[in-house]
Amino acid sequence: MSATPTPLAQEHRVDVRAWFLLLGSFAVLMLAYFTLPLRYFGERRPVLSWLVFAGVLTLLSGLLLGRVLDLLRGTGRRPGLWLVVLICLSMNVFAGTYYVLAASVGEFDGLHTRLDALYFTVVTMATVGYGDITAAGQGPRLVVILQIVYNFVFLATAAGTLTQRLRTGLESRLPRAPDGEHRHGLHRRRHRADEQGEQGEQDGQGD
Repeated sequence: MSATPTPLAQEHRVDVRAWFLLLGSFAVLMLAYFTLPLRYFGERRPVLSWLVFAGVLTLLSGLLLGRVLDLLRGTGRRPGLWLVVLICLSMNVFAGTYYVLAASVGEFDGLHTRLDALYFTVVTMATVGYGDITAAGQGPRLVVILQIVYNFVFLATAAGTLTQRLRTGLESRLPRAPDGEHRHGLHRRRHRADEQGEQGEQDGQGD
């Protein structure tokens, strides 16, 4: 006869499926980033390249805002998971754009590989700026400006909402004493303090 898990055990149970989905999504995004022929776009198809970049960025912005609203309202299915996936996808979009732009001579200094582009994206998102890779051309500088604005408006909002939701979830899982037990504990502590005060007065009178 199998034991039925208690509500407390269910609250503390790890969502293994969500973790597998998150890790699998991250692996697929990285595989796509390092294998897709990104330089199909670029200086040979400038109009198409900028239209695709603008369209994907607009779509990601709408999806991020939708998942943030789902997280705030408590609706949707695993909105926090999708927020993390969308943030990683946003990083891939900017990294891919930098990699495509770097194919043109004079656009970037120090950016040659896809890993360089991903590294530059993370450094820009973290506002660190080591100076080993610099955007020299007008196109890359425009994308850097867009990424910084995108980070402040969308990614910071998404990350802040997700962090607040995680903090609230962790606090709700902490064991709490019922109100009756809490009042009983306060009564016992007050009673103990009164006894200690009376004992101190008796000792003073005896001296």
